[in-house]
Amino acid sequence: FPSQLKSQAPGSAEELRCLQVLNQQPEGSSLEKLSSSQGCLKLASTIKAYVATVSRDRGRMRELLVAWRSYFNTSEGQLPPKTAGKPSAHLTLRPQSLAQDGRSQHSGNLSQSCRHAITHWGHSSLHSHVQNMTYRAGRLRVEQPGKYYVYSQIYFRYRGAGRDSGPQLVQCIQWQPAHSPPVLLLKGVGTKCWAPEADYGLHALYQGGLFELKAGDELFVSVSSLAIDCNDAAASYFGAFRLDL
Repeated sequence: FPSQLKSQAPGSAEELRCLQVLNQQPEGSSLEKLSSSQGCLKLASTIKAYVATVSRDRGRMRELLVAWRSYFNTSEGQLPPKTAGKPSAHLTLRPQSLAQDGRSQHSGNLSQSCRHAITHWGHSSLHSHVQNMTYRAGRLRVEQPGKYYVYSQIYFRYRGAGRDSGPQLVQCIQWQPAHSPPVLLLKGVGTKCWAPEADYGLHALYQGGLFELKAGDELFVSVSSLAIDCNDAAASYFGAFRLDL
């Protein structure tokens, strides 16, 4: 900007006098009161527009830096809750989750029919998101109290054995209040008998319900068997969203 003023050789003396007058004016003075010179008014308007542009750009940069620091100050493996929109989350099963969950310990507080807690969900892909809730190690944490619709579907892929019926497949949604053991919210059960020529038995269990939840409550999914098709993000999922009722 100073180079632009210097390049304007014609009228530079008048512009210099105008700058001296501007420097002597108190903050917030009206431009019309500065001088009767149109050139001075034009210069003052140009300076005012330049200052407004710089201030606006600095404001945008400040907002970007705040958002950037907020993200990187969040502990590893945990998504920072967003501020806009109603609380909601939709998680999809990650391909590597079954092997990892299979090596993990069974939770001592879960029943034998639903003893495998799924601890690795995808939460930041085309098919998934987390908004105004917190995800960590397979659990959704409620940040805002209210009535939530909680749902889950698991797509089991059991390798059959001729005419034998498959195992009893069970899917559970668990609720764990702060400083309390898990509580069973929903339970889905399926026992199927597949055709003799089928290499695999496929069965999907879906369940969902409306519950009153408090801030700090956690939700997670557990199953009876880790024989699950984890290669289809649209087949196995887990989520919740708040309803204003």
